[in-house]
Amino acid sequence: MAGDGRIRLFCALQLPERALDQVVEWQAQALCDAAGRVVPRESLHVTLAFLGARPAGEVAAVAGELRAASALAPPEIDLRPLRYRETGAGRSGGVGMIVLEDPSGAATALAEDVQGRLEALGAYRRERRAWLPHVTVLRFRSPAGVRISLANTCSIRVVRSALYRSSLGHGGARYDALETAALGGR
Repeated sequence: MAGDGRIRLFCALQLPERALDQVVEWQAQALCDAAGRVVPRESLHVTLAFLGARPAGEVAAVAGELRAASALAPPEIDLRPLRYRETGAGRSGGVGMIVLEDPSGAATALAEDVQGRLEALGAYRRERRAWLPHVTVLRFRSPAGVRISLANTCSIRVVRSALYRSSLGHGGARYDALETAALGGR
C-alpha cells in the first residue's frame, strides 16, 4: 500500500492451471528470442477492469461488486485463443498479448457488468475503447516485432474471478489476489 493509503487494484478472470501450463510452454518456445520481459506464470490473467490507485478503504466494496457480478455470470466462461498481437510502445512501454475470442459473449457481459458496478461505486471510469479479452504475455520498451501464430487454440474454461492488488517494483509488477469469487455463484 502506498504511503497515502492508496492501493493499485484490478479485477480479472483467473486462468485455470492447465491453461497457465500451456501459456508458459508457448511463451518459452515462441518468445524465447523476443526483446522484453516475459510475463511470469503467476501474473497471467484476463483483466476485466483496471482501477489504478484507489483508497484502501474501497477494497471491500469493490470485492463485493465483483462477487455480485461473478455470481450472475455462467459457472464457466469459454475463451479461445485467436492470435498474438503487440501494442505500440507508449510512455510506459508496450505489451504482447494473446487475444481471446469470447464466443458466447459471457466474458464480455461479465466485464461490462463489473465495469458498470464499479463506475456506479465511483471507483472506475470506463475506457473509450471496447473491452478486449486478452492475456498479456510480454512487456517491452520498444515493439518486439514478434510475428508468430498460436500453436494451441483449445478452449480455456474460466471458473473464477479475482480482485488483485498490483505492487510495482524492480522487475515489474507483482499481483496478489485479495479475494476470489466463483462464477455462477457456486
